[in-house]
Amino acid sequence: RRKLRTDVAAAFPNLSAEQLTEFIPNKEELNVIKIYSHKGEAVTVYMNNRNPILFEIEKALYPTVYTLWVYPDLLPAFSTWPAVLPKLAGGADLMLPGVVVPSSGFPQVEQGTLCAVTLLGNRAPVAVAVATMSTAEMLAAGMKGKGFAVLHTYMDHLWEYGDKSCPPTLAPLVTDSAEKESAEDEEEMEGKEPVISFSTDPLQRVDVGDLSLKERDSCAILIGKEELGENRAAGTAEDASTEVQQEAEDSRTPQEQMDALFNQCFFHALKCKVKKSDLPLLTSTFLRSHMFSCCPAGQQLDIKKSSYKKFSKFLQCMQHQKILQVKELNKGVESIVEVDWKHPDIKAFTVPEGFSSASAAQESKSEDREQVYHAPEIIPLYGVSTKMLPLFQESGHRKGSILSSSEVRSIVINYVKTNELVDETNKNFVKVNAILCDCLLDKSEQDEISNLKWDDLLSRCLERLQPLHQVTFSGQEPVVRKGNIEPIDITIAQRSSNKKVTIIKNLELYGLDPQCVANILQQKVQASATIAPVPGTKDRVQVQIQGNQIHHLAKMLLEEYQLPRKYIQGLEKAPKLGRKK
Repeated sequence: RRKLRTDVAAAFPNLSAEQLTEFIPNKEELNVIKIYSHKGEAVTVYMNNRNPILFEIEKALYPTVYTLWVYPDLLPAFSTWPAVLPKLAGGADLMLPGVVVPSSGFPQVEQGTLCAVTLLGNRAPVAVAVATMSTAEMLAAGMKGKGFAVLHTYMDHLWEYGDKSCPPTLAPLVTDSAEKESAEDEEEMEGKEPVISFSTDPLQRVDVGDLSLKERDSCAILIGKEELGENRAAGTAEDASTEVQQEAEDSRTPQEQMDALFNQCFFHALKCKVKKSDLPLLTSTFLRSHMFSCCPAGQQLDIKKSSYKKFSKFLQCMQHQKILQVKELNKGVESIVEVDWKHPDIKAFTVPEGFSSASAAQESKSEDREQVYHAPEIIPLYGVSTKMLPLFQESGHRKGSILSSSEVRSIVINYVKTNELVDETNKNFVKVNAILCDCLLDKSEQDEISNLKWDDLLSRCLERLQPLHQVTFSGQEPVVRKGNIEPIDITIAQRSSNKKVTIIKNLELYGLDPQCVANILQQKVQASATIAPVPGTKDRVQVQIQGNQIHHLAKMLLEEYQLPRKYIQGLEKAPKLGRKK
């Protein structure tokens, strides 16, 4: 404990002696556990009051978010937009375009400095990260590229070891004193060197009265005695475009603003990111990997807040305008099969300032790498068939009515109680009347069975209803499909010269792009991966990769993509690992 306190004091010199004693107490219980990251790195975690307070990787100590909520000024802090947090929690690093530049400028850090990441408007950190470049290098790079390598975030697995509390609300320190500071700076301007302001966000700019900005050496110099309008006009092009956009949005309803944002991101994605070789392209991949990356910083696409309500309706509208063509290549899965790049609307669209075709393509690639996949929510449902209709008529249902398993259970129990079919001598059994006999018993059983156990009654009922399932992808409306969902099918095939290949089918049903999965697998296992048509089907593809790669596939599908094992078929065909000698 004494050594730990010494190491903490050396790692975080900002802590006072009292804070250090409070942080590493003498008598309270302090637990040490060892965990392993997804990369296989050993991580030592120090727990106090059931919350992780520190973690150690390769003899370097790092604070957790629980610690930073108590000592928010322990590390230099950088702010980002709230919409960025889910991506950080999913494993992405923090890119410089997502960093909010405050009016007072960035804290001065060097490459490798440990930093805290906060959300705009709240001083409570939500992530711990290492700066990949110094403050001067960030500004010289035009706030582009990777800024911070994220180690730990709020809502990640390390946070889940604690009490899973939410960040406190801590008011920013600069807000209250900004006006006073600007007034003091203005008084002290005479006889001093010009003050450098690194503000690039008009929302965060301090009202500096009669000061104006002129650009010199890519920095903004405060020189005084001109109007604020000239100050804004001399700002960066990104600031100006943001201000114009905000003024235009103020005169529109939130729904109209969201419609305009969807149109902008749609045409931007088609013009700069989608190529003819990408077609056919899953509509879910187009939205998640292409349109989302075209969304301006600080804004978020939400189809439910638009007038379309569903992304499929938005694409239908674009199809009516003959901009693209959408087809259902697989059952219940739509893909973009054709795009008219000569359409006047695409040709007339201009990429917003701050984006360029080259940078957009580069950002698209990085976005594809960082895009967090969310496994769909799959719920089994049941449809009322003709044979089962007499049992469900009393509850007001018709043929084709869609029910969940809990609703089926409730209807059957109510039917039994209403018709007084519970066996009086043994309440675990239900008497079979004429309707139950016709609906649930086979012809050979009708003369033999007069009572059924509750479990048997309910299982027979579910078996004789029409199987359906509901699939809900992240950010999209639920889709109901007939039958049970087909699992991801993994098989091993033998090719010439006794070579084995791994074949993966049905990825599209789970919102996974086969081409994207093939590219990731190829990089991970350093083996050739290709996309080929599924034999005997139309417009369906399968991923084929050299060797038996089921171990890598299992890790990717179960751990990284968080898909339930019951939806993956063929994992038992993984090669058996030899014994270590």
